[in-house]
Amino acid sequence: MDLKEILKKYGFNEKEFFFYGDRAIKIEKEIPLTKQGKLVLITSTSPTKYGEGKTTLAISLSDALNKLGTSAVAALREPSLGPVFGIKGGACGGGCARIVPEDFINLHFTGDIHAVTTANNLLSAIIDNHIYQGNELNINPQSITHERCMDLNERSLRNVSINGVNTHFNITTASEMMAILCLSTSKEDLKKHLENILVGYTYDQKEVFVKDLGCVNALALLLEDALKPNLVKTLENNLALVHGGPFANIAHGTCSLLSIFYGLTHFSYTLVETGFGSDMGALKFYDLLTRKYPELTPDVVLLNTTIQSLKQNGEGNLEKGLLHLEYHIKNMEKYTNQLLVVLNKHSNDLDSEIELVQKEVERLNISFSVSTGYLDGSDGSIEAAKKMMALANEKPKKITYSYNLTDSLPKKIEKFCKTNYGAKEILYTPNALEKIKLIEKSKWNDLPICVCKTQYSITDNAKVLGYPKNFTMTVSDCKLFSGAGFITVYFGKVLAMPGLGKDANYLHM
Repeated sequence: MDLKEILKKYGFNEKEFFFYGDRAIKIEKEIPLTKQGKLVLITSTSPTKYGEGKTTLAISLSDALNKLGTSAVAALREPSLGPVFGIKGGACGGGCARIVPEDFINLHFTGDIHAVTTANNLLSAIIDNHIYQGNELNINPQSITHERCMDLNERSLRNVSINGVNTHFNITTASEMMAILCLSTSKEDLKKHLENILVGYTYDQKEVFVKDLGCVNALALLLEDALKPNLVKTLENNLALVHGGPFANIAHGTCSLLSIFYGLTHFSYTLVETGFGSDMGALKFYDLLTRKYPELTPDVVLLNTTIQSLKQNGEGNLEKGLLHLEYHIKNMEKYTNQLLVVLNKHSNDLDSEIELVQKEVERLNISFSVSTGYLDGSDGSIEAAKKMMALANEKPKKITYSYNLTDSLPKKIEKFCKTNYGAKEILYTPNALEKIKLIEKSKWNDLPICVCKTQYSITDNAKVLGYPKNFTMTVSDCKLFSGAGFITVYFGKVLAMPGLGKDANYLHM
């Protein structure tokens, strides 16, 4: 079935869309920031390096809901070329639960990520040109906070010197520009975000922003089409939203606000996939998005898990790994009463293993279901879809956030990490303390924080698995992303520019 036929099935007017042949659609109409349908948040236990199938689950559940006679759409992030050619190999789901055509979506797609890369690097060129042309703003080149990016894994760009300044490239999905694209709700809102990007400081430590460089309109022009959400189709001829792709540690790790609101105003159910485990993408969805948009409070949270993930967190022992599942359940129970644990079944999972997981989940008084969406498509997620629909009819609990926006930056960090992770103590490097002092002097101190740490552990140490207690976390850096509207707090060393592995996916294409 081609995309025009699918649009007719939903009753949509094709004049509201721009078609990329029969491969994808750009939404041209203005999108209201309202909620009519139900919002389902899909998160996970801590991932292994191969991922745990949140995208596959989102697609199979969306197909299952449509098969049950309601309208549903999966709201997903765009694939980054780094993971496509690295380990992950793409982000279109898998097996019988996929969005298509995969090569088109995984590679250049509608050009959104390329536009973000270009806008980001244009800004770097503008900053350098301003300094070269006389430096009217008195910018200290050593203080420049804006960094270049590219959408590939390239470890040689982690540390470079440009014009005598030590700097580095980020992968595009880790850039503030990508976060801004996903957090902007209109052209006008995009410009407001862009003008507030901090680019550096003067020699007397005054902040310099994009608006001071007079290039807001130029950057907005590059991002104008990229701001429009994309629609593609699933294998079962249903629609899926695929737009934006921010990292879930450096940024908020969710598809664009515009795509989510489009889903909420045009479908009965919008299934939003968030990055990494519940300690990363899901917490950030609540902390960074629902604070500003209470209507985005999820009606249901699906906690995806796999035997693979639980065994890894139990160091090969599934029973020990169940403690890790318990953490993620308790973590989400702080924010919702409507929680469903879905075990994403692999073909080699044993029935005895699945029963063990089910008993643990039911011991904690949480609903449980098994999905075989990878093998069976929508048919493999019918039971999970029915349980999810039942939970969605209940009223979500009022959210209690772990800190107040008016708290000091160290107090926000302490409250967030102790409440959500169970940390006992927070330590700071001299570099982090210096950055915190600088941010606290600014007018941006009331922004929410975005915790950047390893995705493989609840702690800031990737080797500490399971459900650790009373651990110490160390803040290594703080960066003010005033354009995006949050302060990223770094724990340990998280790579904003990944490298390619010895057996990278490009070898098998």
